[in-house]
Amino acid sequence: MKKVKLVIIGSGPAGYTAAIYAGRANMAPVLFEGFYSGPAGGQLMSTTDVENYPGFPEGINGPDLMQQFRKQAIRFGTQMLTEDVEEVDFSKHPFVIKGKENSFEADCVIISTGATAKRLDIPGTGDDAFWQKGVTACAVCDGAMPIFRNKDLYVIGGGDTAVEEALFLTKFAQKVYIVHRRDELRASKIMQERALKHPKVEILWNTEITLVEGDHVVKSVTLKNNQTKEESKRDAGGVFFAVGHVPNTAFLKGQIELHDSGYIKIRPGTSETSVDLVLAAGDVHDHVYRQAVTAAGSGCMAAIEAERTLAAKGLID
Repeated sequence: MKKVKLVIIGSGPAGYTAAIYAGRANMAPVLFEGFYSGPAGGQLMSTTDVENYPGFPEGINGPDLMQQFRKQAIRFGTQMLTEDVEEVDFSKHPFVIKGKENSFEADCVIISTGATAKRLDIPGTGDDAFWQKGVTACAVCDGAMPIFRNKDLYVIGGGDTAVEEALFLTKFAQKVYIVHRRDELRASKIMQERALKHPKVEILWNTEITLVEGDHVVKSVTLKNNQTKEESKRDAGGVFFAVGHVPNTAFLKGQIELHDSGYIKIRPGTSETSVDLVLAAGDVHDHVYRQAVTAAGSGCMAAIEAERTLAAKGLID
């Protein structure tokens, strides 16, 4: 089994940025990009126009942005492995990282496996229909796009995230409807009050979206009241899932501390997990911001911390 200084598990803005910084520091990182667990490059691989990443005033296609990150990481000596990590052993040092085809001993590990947005199985919202063509799971990422402006938009959910997304969308939408299958929100009281008082927000109680339709983008939704069973079809410019995320941490099998929600616990202001020399970057620990630019920043932090910690322990020059 080959011994290396640093293994990065996961790609996307966090993993690739960590690799860029680690590579420039002559750490010769090995990066497991993933394969069956999701596309190499993370959530941006299913995003069309990215308009809020600095340096691209005209916007850039998500996969194109990730390809640029990847090329830069390779330029500085990162070994890319397009496979999943199936098992890790953090009980001893060096750590053992076992992929589907390759395994390594590593002095340091950065986990950047991200999180997956939850999506409901509603006809018309899938990858083969209107996903990223008016259906999305991130209002902050996509809400300002021209296709959503001055349209009726629908947010599915009932927690704080759903209300926050709805309020954010009022900056651009004609009207925002929160579609909730129950008769009361799970959101905090203050968030509920903001939604109820906002002139552009309306809550559709005991309601579900049963169908999304359109041409090349979303044009309408079919709503069903789950109490009366009454259905109605309405014009719509977009549908936003706000039903939570699932951090991709199952493969860790409890070897580091996680929050109850499954996100990795880190020491505030650092990338440090509960295991020395195991660091975390990006959405796998960030359940607040979940943006490409914050993920990239945390990847930078993790790589710098890895270099400094390994040097302090005499594991690198």
